[in-house]
Amino acid sequence: SRRELMEAAIKGVLSKLDPYSSYIGPEELGGFKSSVESQFGGIGIQITLDDGQLRVLSPLVGTPAYRAGIQSGDRIVKIEGESTRDLDLDEAVRRLKGEIGTSVTLTVRHSNNKEMTVTLKRETIHVSTVLGDTHKANDDWEFMLDPERGIGYIRITAFSRDTYSDLKKALDDLKSRNLRGLVLDLRFNPGGLLTSAIEIADLFVADGRIVSTKGRNTKERTWEARKDGTFEGFPMAVLVNRYSASASEIVSACLQDHKRAVVIGERTWGKGSVQNVIELEDGKSALKLTTASYQRPNGHNIHRFPDAKETDEWGVRPNDGYEVRLSEPEIGQFLLYRRSRDILAAKATSADANEGPSKPEDSQASSPSDSTGEKPPADDAASPEKSPEGATKTPQPAEEPKDDPPKNPEEKPSTEGPANGKANGSSGSKVSPPFVDRQLQKAVEYLTSELARAP
Repeated sequence: SRRELMEAAIKGVLSKLDPYSSYIGPEELGGFKSSVESQFGGIGIQITLDDGQLRVLSPLVGTPAYRAGIQSGDRIVKIEGESTRDLDLDEAVRRLKGEIGTSVTLTVRHSNNKEMTVTLKRETIHVSTVLGDTHKANDDWEFMLDPERGIGYIRITAFSRDTYSDLKKALDDLKSRNLRGLVLDLRFNPGGLLTSAIEIADLFVADGRIVSTKGRNTKERTWEARKDGTFEGFPMAVLVNRYSASASEIVSACLQDHKRAVVIGERTWGKGSVQNVIELEDGKSALKLTTASYQRPNGHNIHRFPDAKETDEWGVRPNDGYEVRLSEPEIGQFLLYRRSRDILAAKATSADANEGPSKPEDSQASSPSDSTGEKPPADDAASPEKSPEGATKTPQPAEEPKDDPPKNPEEKPSTEGPANGKANGSSGSKVSPPFVDRQLQKAVEYLTSELARAP
């Protein structure tokens, strides 16, 4: 058709530019918007595929599924009265998502083999990008890693519209509990909005340059830190790895250059380009076009060009003495370990009172996909762009820089989304021997030594 020819021509032109410029067709546009916003219409569960059946990996706190008592390990046996046996994950996601205010009926089977049928009204689901290490008893995130020493831990999985406000809440909570040192975990963070990265860097730096951008046909822009609202007076360690990209590199480079934090882990991905999103067809499709590159505060390059060597200047390197590189098997073990800690434990219900607590079945059986390769996977996909209040918004104007880095290989499955692909089908698998996060361990050692020297 004429449209197919036109789209092919657009893609052909863009393929000669750079790896991050692309055409976003009508089918993919909703997913692109929701990946930027980290919110969309749904019921609030993460799902995976296990032996041909849909399994709930974890509900999201405060969502319709969470309030209805759907638990980790539950099997979704029917959607709208139709069996889910051998249902494709993508099709399951499509059936579970929908417009806000509409309903979907599920039949779920608990681990004690009791079934329940619930009708859930879809809401705006906010996928949190600011996480802790473990959950509290009320299922909220616990951001204090070591209460005795006052060491906090905050993990940022992406830079979306709400990341700044969520991070500030977490920091305010930690400060009220005598925060004395902070681990900021940006491992596996693929980036997101440039504006979000600037806001977050500004939280920790009182003055000086945060980042600058320069394009062929655009004026150079710089962003400076402001004193107001800065969180100071405690040492910081920033964790990065080979999958930390783009906006996460802006933040880690800024904190490193200003000597606000020590960077620990591995050399980052090396994506130093900014994309503008330009509407086409009155917002039905879009062009994601690279328009500028950014430099860290010291003026050095971050972008890894196709012919770049290991000895060239690109990415963000750990501080001297703080490189901790994980092997490929360790990365796989870490992802399973991390996922097992992120899952909300199933709780006993009144119906289970005489049969003991309900337990999730094989809650960590999923194996990570694309977790160790060096090739950045493709963009995410999902549903219409929503504001925090749930109102429909128009796509962002072309003037606002966005950056769209490689997809996060550790990314938690989004609402009604697959758990990084299909489960491996093995039941009751355990991470053995117990996994030791050497990178986090190094960060805690650094902060402990800094606190010991504090007056």
